[in-house]
Amino acid sequence: MVRAIRGATTVEENTKEEIFGATTELVAEIMKQNGLTRDDIISIIFSVTTDLDAAFPAAAVRQMGFDRTAMLCTYEMDVPGSLRKCIRVLMHVETDRRNDELKYIYLKEARKLRPDLVQQNGRMED
Repeated sequence: MVRAIRGATTVEENTKEEIFGATTELVAEIMKQNGLTRDDIISIIFSVTTDLDAAFPAAAVRQMGFDRTAMLCTYEMDVPGSLRKCIRVLMHVETDRRNDELKYIYLKEARKLRPDLVQQNGRMED
């Protein structure tokens, strides 16, 4: 069955190193918490806030060995007062898990986006 998993994280600075590090951490944690392998992942859509342009999040994931996974990077809507320096992900996966068994992962300042899911999944570290 095809399912979608959400997640997000933030960076302190708009640098390639920070974007790559945060993206790698986020994708690895989603995979770990949901028991996924690279072969389970169908596609990944990344969005970033308009203050991030130093690197493509997908390029970080390519370095993780995702050379045959469809990925897309785009900008998030620039809503006044919204969280800044944020990387969001929508990952389409093949899994036998039900939607209520999937773990959405929100790290760093992005925990504020979905405190209900952060509490549920116990992901409170920085």
